[in-house]
Amino acid sequence: MAVQVVGRSVMTSDQTEHQARSVGSGGWVVSFLPGRTLTIEQATAAMQAAEAVAFVRSLADLVGLTTLETVGLAIQESPWSETVSGGACVRRSWRRGWLEK
Repeated sequence: MAVQVVGRSVMTSDQTEHQARSVGSGGWVVSFLPGRTLTIEQATAAMQAAEAVAFVRSLADLVGLTTLETVGLAIQESPWSETVSGGACVRRSWRRGWLEK
């Protein structure tokens, strides 16, 4: 994944067709977020998210799902508990940032 700034005014990527453009005064607009003016950090994050979606799309195709199905199913809490060394069961939730024993 490689977001690149071209001429200090356009952000492009080799992984997605989306672009970000400078609108002056430190503001950037991203092609899939019309009407929003972002900082350069936010625009970079948005472009990286677009790259991640492109990657998920390629994986979803391999599984036989759409990108939205894959993301929707993957963000749900797992009904399985994971056994770790010592026999303790741990339920992991990266969205909430906690471990429940």
